[in-house]
Amino acid sequence: MLLFSVTAIVKALVLATVTIGFFGILWKKNLLMKIIAMDVMSTGVVAFYVFIAARRGLIAPIVADRSNLDYGDPVPQAVILTAIVIGLSIQALMLVGAIKIAKDHPTLEVSEIEGGK
Repeated sequence: MLLFSVTAIVKALVLATVTIGFFGILWKKNLLMKIIAMDVMSTGVVAFYVFIAARRGLIAPIVADRSNLDYGDPVPQAVILTAIVIGLSIQALMLVGAIKIAKDHPTLEVSEIEGGK
């Protein structure tokens, strides 16, 4: 007999992923590590939405000959795909900004960049 259900374990892992990413953004001093931590956090958020939207017994909303089938709602899938694309675009933009900062300053450490050294 399991002490915790699989659902509770998955929820805890998703929450841990979001928390690790959040504290990585706060505590890491390197810009590249902050960008990676933001990616970890966004992955956890997407996993959370996928976990919520996943239900057994539903099929993809594709035209079929049969009727009276339970279709999954396509809107959450579209929202998640959009969130993934936007997240990737934001990360690419942040990396370009980090490259620009690295050209102006020989470091990616936030404290040294803010101090103007």
